[in-house]
Amino acid sequence: MDRRLKVSLTGILTVVVGILLSIPNIMNYFGTLLKGFDAKFGLLNAVFTAVGLTLVIFGLFIISAGLKKMSFWLTIFIVFVFIFTVGATITFRSTVSTDTSEAVTKEVKIKADAEGAKMIDIPMGSNTKTIAEILANEGIINKPQIFTIVSKINGFDGKYQAGTHILKPGLEFNTIMTILTGKPESKKVTIPEGLSYRQIVNTFVKKELGTADKFDYAMKYQKYDYDFIKDIKDSNNREFKLEGYLFPDTYEFAMNASEKTIINVMLENFNNKVTKEHYKRAKELGMTMDEVITLASIIEREVSNTQERRVVSEVFHRRLKDKNKNLRKLESCATLQYIFLNTEGKVHEVITYEDRNVNNPYNTYLNPGLPPGPICSPSIDAINAALYPDEDTDYMFFLSAGDGTTKFSKTYAEHLKAMKQYGLAK
Repeated sequence: MDRRLKVSLTGILTVVVGILLSIPNIMNYFGTLLKGFDAKFGLLNAVFTAVGLTLVIFGLFIISAGLKKMSFWLTIFIVFVFIFTVGATITFRSTVSTDTSEAVTKEVKIKADAEGAKMIDIPMGSNTKTIAEILANEGIINKPQIFTIVSKINGFDGKYQAGTHILKPGLEFNTIMTILTGKPESKKVTIPEGLSYRQIVNTFVKKELGTADKFDYAMKYQKYDYDFIKDIKDSNNREFKLEGYLFPDTYEFAMNASEKTIINVMLENFNNKVTKEHYKRAKELGMTMDEVITLASIIEREVSNTQERRVVSEVFHRRLKDKNKNLRKLESCATLQYIFLNTEGKVHEVITYEDRNVNNPYNTYLNPGLPPGPICSPSIDAINAALYPDEDTDYMFFLSAGDGTTKFSKTYAEHLKAMKQYGLAK
């Protein structure tokens, strides 16, 4: 064999040995960084890498000395670059997998009670750089700059979901990115029919979704773009302008949902549930929708049976239209309880004579007509009862019998007799 060829083959072998010594160590170092962990090269690896790179350079020199042909030199150089690139690519792909399937998302789900787990809030509109800074500040990652680079390369940018996510330190970047592109943590909240605004707020506060002060601010000062709100007349006597419009239902909110967002979602639900037919019927009755909701809220708190609600509705409609000013006083205990709930934080077990004479605009024992606004969030059933009273009846009075039923009377004498019968009057 030609001497120069032997020298060149020796050089090629030297290059290959050098690549095998250096590339794995270099790729492992950068692969560790790209996964999001602290990379330590180590003295032994550093020695192997230094020897390997020296052998590569020395091997190329030998090849050049053995065969002084530029074409062969370029060929060897291209082979080196090719081997290095393939090794780097394989290592990179194995390091930063982009599998974001549902199976992977479920696999990396972190439980809230896991050791080191943290609730991380990602604000709406956050870009990758902002998210990386949040993660770094929370101690989830150490290298936000590399996180940003890997996110860009893997195509995660623009896919992160705002909201609360559960993460912990020590996770690979790919795991973190997969979690952040999944559904945020949320809480289900059921708001029953007939709760007042204060009771609704207390429900959310107990679920750790907001504070009472911030709900009050959102209720009183934030703007919401719905036509039914524009139709509500401003009144100094009204406790809360949007009382009655936080529609009762089961909701699911992100952990970091703002108080305004929560209120807006409930208002949107009301807007969807109350149809054009409801507005049309209100107009036929000569009532505004706010008056309908106010009446429905009283019906909601007075009786739960659908048919009895329609009869109670007819009683109220008749009394509201009566020429006798005293009959136009609805005398609803539900409105008194609303007063006590807001002023004392609780209802009274028994309504006394003094209670009926409390000086408050919501006291329907003293003030004729409807109160300044709704006293709770009524159900669609109560709203329908307010809009479609049972016109086949001619009752003017009613009372709760105490056994879940309602006693109706046509005259005050009959009503007084019923009150004595059930121990509500002497």
